[in-house]
Amino acid sequence: MTIEKNGMMFVLSSPSGAGKTTLTKKLAENDTNFSISISYTTRKPRPNEINGKDYYFVNDREFESLLKEDNFYEYANIFNNNYGTLKKPVLELLSRG
Repeated sequence: MTIEKNGMMFVLSSPSGAGKTTLTKKLAENDTNFSISISYTTRKPRPNEINGKDYYFVNDREFESLLKEDNFYEYANIFNNNYGTLKKPVLELLSRG
């Protein structure tokens, strides 16, 4: 008999500047089983932000292409910039348990 191990997903949602990033980074620091999905965005990187670590920074055309191909679990336009959570990496994290 094989026991399948699946992960659990939590969604943190709040207004900009409420501390979502700070909270998730602290959780990841203190729990090796905790993983963070990295969102895609069309906004410009802020100082000290790293592509692929803080966000995946893409242009409008790339974002629209991903959207048309139904690659996002969710997406939103905030202050004229698009943000979205890609399905594939989340599914990979969940499958690891």
